[in-house]
Amino acid sequence: MKTDRRNFLKTGSLAALGLSGISIVPSTVLGKSMGHIAPSDKVNLACCGIGNRGAQIMNALYDTGLCNIVALCDVDMGAPHTTAMMEKFPNAKRFQDFRKMFDEFGNGFEAITVGTPDFSHFPITMLAMSEGKHVYTEKPMARTFNEITLMMDSAKRHNVVTQMGNQGHSEGNYFQFKAWKEAGIIKDVTAVTAHMNSPRRWHGWDVNMQSFPKAEPIPSTLDWDTWLAARSEHKYNKDFINGQWRCWYDFGMGALGDWGAHTMDTVHEFLDLGLPYEVDPVMLKGHNPFFFPMSSTLAFKFPERGDMPPLTLTWYDGVDNIPPVPADYGTSELNADIPAASNGQIQPAKLNPGKIIYGKDLTFKGGSHGSTLSIIGEEKAKAMESKLPEVPESPSNHFANFLKACKGEEQTRSRFEIAGPLSQVFCLGVLAQQLNTTLKFDRETQRITNNPLANQLLAGEAPRKGWEEFYTL
Repeated sequence: MKTDRRNFLKTGSLAALGLSGISIVPSTVLGKSMGHIAPSDKVNLACCGIGNRGAQIMNALYDTGLCNIVALCDVDMGAPHTTAMMEKFPNAKRFQDFRKMFDEFGNGFEAITVGTPDFSHFPITMLAMSEGKHVYTEKPMARTFNEITLMMDSAKRHNVVTQMGNQGHSEGNYFQFKAWKEAGIIKDVTAVTAHMNSPRRWHGWDVNMQSFPKAEPIPSTLDWDTWLAARSEHKYNKDFINGQWRCWYDFGMGALGDWGAHTMDTVHEFLDLGLPYEVDPVMLKGHNPFFFPMSSTLAFKFPERGDMPPLTLTWYDGVDNIPPVPADYGTSELNADIPAASNGQIQPAKLNPGKIIYGKDLTFKGGSHGSTLSIIGEEKAKAMESKLPEVPESPSNHFANFLKACKGEEQTRSRFEIAGPLSQVFCLGVLAQQLNTTLKFDRETQRITNNPLANQLLAGEAPRKGWEEFYTL
């Protein structure tokens, strides 16, 4: 669908209006937010996805005191999970289709949140950037590798502020990891384990499923066609919406896309990982073509980077797929009454989401989000105490960081040029899960070289009719 307003902006006829056309021209076109919003102003914010996680994003941004919530958009306006935000912001404009919001109210806001399912991040974010809007897009950035490439390119071309919603990237772990890496505390890392072993929504489903679930009546409040966005036609089922979308290859990115952004982010940025040259599905339990495995172990292999050695990052998910831990990992998550194993290593029954970082001389453990690292081994930790650098405090949380960047006061810490390659790592991992095969990836040409189908899936299937334009913005 190409609306009259977007066609008008693209034809160049805008310039012919001169000053007489200011009333319908977005402030971004005239340069207000293509530069920055005045420090004395609050950022006028439109919100796409106002229930569930989208509501949490809205509240966190609003609580900074740096924005006005001026527009609400959700495909299910009036459903139980969206009414709270409608009641909290009764004066905000309301829309059920983000395209109409831009057409009818595009001059009313400078920035937008995208708190929708993974697969629909792309069209909303691309339209926003093409019209000069700053964007806060929830993690992971998008569902396919090539969509993320287009988003990174668009952010540069349109010179907008971007932030991916992995909020821990503005907290303690970010600043500690940066300081410890720069001081040479974290060095010569050859292996990293990232893990998330809690139950997921699809656990217990029938892995022998032969088709998508049968069609159900569409709720009266839901615009199902707009919910599908650029995806191929699917019949409505309650197991596709309200978080259940994360279960399906067609809509979400599974446990990896959900939690990788909270466990791998600082490792990826500060160890300059970029993209892997190989992804190996070491173990997939309950593999099937529709939804994610019950358990996955994926090995991402990265080459030398400057003076840093090759590194293998291994991802573990599934309640029965706990990664091995170093002998001196600690007993904080283990029953202290369990006798020590003969090799000095006790395998925990449960690990909280997090990571283990193996350097030449030191090994580190950490949690997810903003949780800071600690050095494994009491003696080694004590010996390093005097050598640890001072870690600065965060000047802003992730949400204030975005809004201050819109006002020209800070630079976003998870902008698309940083978050994009991280999200592309997840895309490659999901392809290895979906196809249950090792992928060889050429980092220079950004092509999968050993599997033609997987290489095609870097782009995914063609967009649904009427949604092609978002791939050209």
